[in-house]
Amino acid sequence: MTDTTNTTVTDERADLLETLAKHRHFLRFTTRDLTDEQAGTRSTASALCLGGLIKHVASVERSWAAFIVEGASAMPDFSAMTEADFAKRADEFRMLPGETLAGVLAEYEEVARRTDELVAKLPDLNASHPLPRAPWFDGDARWSARRVLLHIIAETAQHAGHADIIRESLDGARTMG
Repeated sequence: MTDTTNTTVTDERADLLETLAKHRHFLRFTTRDLTDEQAGTRSTASALCLGGLIKHVASVERSWAAFIVEGASAMPDFSAMTEADFAKRADEFRMLPGETLAGVLAEYEEVARRTDELVAKLPDLNASHPLPRAPWFDGDARWSARRVLLHIIAETAQHAGHADIIRESLDGARTMG
């Protein structure tokens, strides 16, 4: 059973929230004992850094949570994005001047809190919306709130794995083992 802001969740939602919490923990855990500089360091051939991964996962979760409530209008029209739009989105994957690891983690914690609250209060996990326009989505596809939550979990888990590799390359520390 998961308690989210005085709302007791005891069904499928509890399983979804528990799984999401586990993968959020793995992602955040990769940043333990790091400085801001280390959190912004690219330690592999990838352009990814730990702070940037957390920023990206927070942004993705925030966008998809908004989609659950508002539908595709809450998300960008990816098919109409310009190079400048994509360059701005690339800033999600790096620590920018003035950003701190503590600030990035605090923002992620706030996004997680709002998502958990939303999941606890949703009247129906089957409620769905058409997906936003994007080259990677079928034109007439719809996702339910449940499918969106599964996507957020998958995205978080995938990036937690990336983060583990980045951290191990940075200083040898690992999430597990």
